[in-house]
Amino acid sequence: MVYTLAASTLTVAAPLGCDGSSAEGVEPTAADARTPSDVLVTGTDEEMLVLEVTAANKVVVRLPRVEVGQGITTAVAMMIAEELDARLVDVHIPLAEARKKGNQYTGGSSSVMSLYGPARELAATARAKLVTAAARRWHLPARKLRTRDTMVIAPDGRTATFGSLTESAARIQHPAVSTRPKPASEHRVIGRPTTRIDARDIVTGRAKYAGDVKVAGAKPTVVARPPTLGGKVVSVDDRAARALPGVHAVVRIAGGVAVVADSFHHAFKARDALRITWAPGPLAALSDTAIRSRLRAAVPSLGTPLLGTRQVTGEFEFAFVSHAPMEVLTAVADVRAHSAEIWFSSQTPMDARDTIASLVGLPASKVRVHVTRGGGSFGRRLNFDAAIEAAQISKAAHRPVKLMWSRGDDTRHGRMRPASHHRIRASHAGGRVVAFTHMMASVNESYEKEGPAAQGGVTGPVSLRERAAAGGPLPSDSGPYNFGRVSGDSGGVDLAMPLGAWRSVDSGTMRTAEEIVVDEVAGSLGKDPVAFRRTTLRSKRTKAVLDKVASAGNWGRTMPEGHAQGVAVHEEYGSCVACLVEIDATDAKNPRVTKVVMAADVGTAVNPRGLEAQLMGTAVDGISTVLRAGLHIDRGAVREGSFADFHYARQRHAPLHFEAHIMPSRQDPGGAGELGVPAAAGAVANAYARATGTRPRRFPLNF
Repeated sequence: MVYTLAASTLTVAAPLGCDGSSAEGVEPTAADARTPSDVLVTGTDEEMLVLEVTAANKVVVRLPRVEVGQGITTAVAMMIAEELDARLVDVHIPLAEARKKGNQYTGGSSSVMSLYGPARELAATARAKLVTAAARRWHLPARKLRTRDTMVIAPDGRTATFGSLTESAARIQHPAVSTRPKPASEHRVIGRPTTRIDARDIVTGRAKYAGDVKVAGAKPTVVARPPTLGGKVVSVDDRAARALPGVHAVVRIAGGVAVVADSFHHAFKARDALRITWAPGPLAALSDTAIRSRLRAAVPSLGTPLLGTRQVTGEFEFAFVSHAPMEVLTAVADVRAHSAEIWFSSQTPMDARDTIASLVGLPASKVRVHVTRGGGSFGRRLNFDAAIEAAQISKAAHRPVKLMWSRGDDTRHGRMRPASHHRIRASHAGGRVVAFTHMMASVNESYEKEGPAAQGGVTGPVSLRERAAAGGPLPSDSGPYNFGRVSGDSGGVDLAMPLGAWRSVDSGTMRTAEEIVVDEVAGSLGKDPVAFRRTTLRSKRTKAVLDKVASAGNWGRTMPEGHAQGVAVHEEYGSCVACLVEIDATDAKNPRVTKVVMAADVGTAVNPRGLEAQLMGTAVDGISTVLRAGLHIDRGAVREGSFADFHYARQRHAPLHFEAHIMPSRQDPGGAGELGVPAAAGAVANAYARATGTRPRRFPLNF
């Protein structure tokens, strides 16, 4: 349902995360018998998606999600422009600050899904009111008017901009034309490949990130951090640091010692001049070998296989992985005696505000969180470690601060995808799989329990039992395949480590391992991997994307020695994807993915160009986490410290050829941002196995 908000310009709102039966604060009355837009809401716009048409002929929707490079602002602008018949350049999508209530969570590939209905309904209602206002002005039947390029057009050629009609449209309660969104057959914007609305600003430097925020008096700030995870300050001699030019304050916090200075150069110099004695963290005696051993021991037993079956088994290890967004964590904080303001990029700004308020001793109503765009996230900005530290430093230093984590800070002390161990058994008889069991264990998040609350964050990786309780998939769940009796369970190892949800969460490891086993089952049965999948996949949509990549990628073509193809599929978020990879592994220690072909069915693809970019990114994630990128733990410390040794794929590792095929659909959108990671990773692993004649079991392969 769409509601009109009391305003001098046309302002309409649609509830988010509600069943649409009533607006917040609106009691059902006789008005409910009228069209939804008849209801006048004079209260808060919390829990609402709000659209305003301004007198300057701009359409403004303040988005309760964060833009971290995934293109959500462009997708929403396209939805609005479609239903309003507005020019895309006239649609502005600023980010909403933290609200008091409602759904402001960005994650789980849910943004387009959750906004598709409300955004289009908003715009369709606004258009109906604008057309009605023009009809009354011109004394013409509303049905004879049309809209185009952010204006209403009369049959005789007269035009009126939306901005010139906004005040009169705001007073209309009964639109004279339909308020329903267009059918998909009439879409002219949705579904058309579109360049991002912020692309020029990004490449010219006009786009503003947290580091670009200018707050009067805010000084650059960095933190000296312990050599081991969770280490503590025993003593600090800051005399040399304080004596350096440009230094304003040295502040002890739970995570280390902060330096506030005139510039980041001054701050880093003073940080390095600190003399700190550290107590080792709780993992100081622990390294990779011991962690892997504990994970292996925590995997539940596979049990006894079915009688009369043959088994294909696999045991897989996945390393810790950093999120490594290109923009390092940055937050600006101005904490005063009775109020606070924070500026940073957050996927969970409401949780951040409440946590910060508690830690600085203020009521949540006195803390404002301004959400800025983020230069990448991949789950990293679900947590708000930097914002909490900035707030605490600002309070202690009695001044605004601009805190920046260095690349080394985030690699060595930031959130990581947890390491995990998987044990899988596929039992087959009569040429088909009759039972499939996937047992796994991962490092649990006990950081918030054992570490300082100041480290912040909402949750760690969701455990498999938690996912099942919430209706999410267990390993394999019923799975994409007809594999008979499917079962799975999980164990865990508690370690005081800063873990966090990494793009595709559990699926990036579980489904990767499963797709490797599917290839090995096909080999055991003497079947081609694509043909075997086709005969066992449940979904026609998934078969269609598999067929698409097999056809477009020329599956089965003759390749030179040391080269091979690999394939994998994945289903999640109401969507499905397939990936075909070609790899050159003539140097098995330095393999190169040369070609990637992906096909995805995500329902309605609002912006196919944006979806192609998402799929390209997931392909690089799969290449990275399978072949190169992982974190080692050496006696309680993360070994890697930058892109020099955390080997994420660079341009020279990217595929020479990439193509994405978006399957046509008129279904509502599904999720897409995380969808491609498991398929890409599985396809890379399978291609490497075929090229080298090996069975890869530890990822990344260079560990």
